[in-house]
Amino acid sequence: MLAYANREAFEKTVQTVYIGDNVMQQLKLGLPKGSLEKATIALFEKSGWLIKPAARNYFPEIDDDELACSICRPQEMSRYVESGMLDAGITGKDWTMENQSDAVLVADLIYSKVSQRPTRWIIAVSGDSEIRTLEDLRGKKIATELVNVTKRFFAEKNIDVEIEFSWGATEAKVVSGLADAIVEVTETESTIRAHGLRIIHELMESNTQFIANKQAWENPWKREKIENIALLLQGTLRAERIVGLKMNVPESCLQEITSILPSLNGPTISNLYQTEWFAIEAVVSEDEVRDLIPQLKKKGAEGIIEYALNKVI
Repeated sequence: MLAYANREAFEKTVQTVYIGDNVMQQLKLGLPKGSLEKATIALFEKSGWLIKPAARNYFPEIDDDELACSICRPQEMSRYVESGMLDAGITGKDWTMENQSDAVLVADLIYSKVSQRPTRWIIAVSGDSEIRTLEDLRGKKIATELVNVTKRFFAEKNIDVEIEFSWGATEAKVVSGLADAIVEVTETESTIRAHGLRIIHELMESNTQFIANKQAWENPWKREKIENIALLLQGTLRAERIVGLKMNVPESCLQEITSILPSLNGPTISNLYQTEWFAIEAVVSEDEVRDLIPQLKKKGAEGIIEYALNKVI
């Protein structure tokens, strides 16, 4: 039996699982714990993988023998991926920047706990504060969980500030007088407003990312597996805000109706058997469909069907 200096060395070496007499490679995949956990598991389910979180451990079951899943905090994910403890993982762009991790960016995945848009890291002060600009923060105390990014930001601006790590409830620290300002992440600004805070600057935008270990990326089998996962995740996200439309259209109305139909590459048109009617199928934005369907009906379309899409590749 081989001897290993520590458990980490052993885990880096294990690349396969044994099923009967067969050897199967596995990809070590990190899933984010916390606010992104439910949204990520739901995304994987829509993409074709069923993940069953375990109540008392951090290693959920997944219906793919080629994947071994671990759940860990997004704040730590990029370090585990960089070190090779994980082959790939899902985390925020902000935490990869915070850790200055050297990993492969496989794909940007624009989703979060409550929306399908990027999050924002903002600098906020109390609503009645005299602080109005970044320069007004010189010599002040700022509380944040994003310490390293914040330090680099103010160093580039040549503004001397005191950065204090916040373990949580960051918004309350301005209200209670424990800090002059905060750097905090927000999606809707509702928590910021609820605490009576005022945003004076947007530090950066962040979004969820799928990242990979550099050595794993050089492994042909692992790279293909990672790319296939990314393809399906992106396809699922792309389908979130678009729908399919089907309709029957008489030949006399065909040109007028196709002229108002948006689609990825133009609508699909086919003749209906032994008639002067055509079947049209198109993919359109969910935001457009409520205005589009009445127009289509007025212009002569019949049998209009709207349907949800699982993936758009």
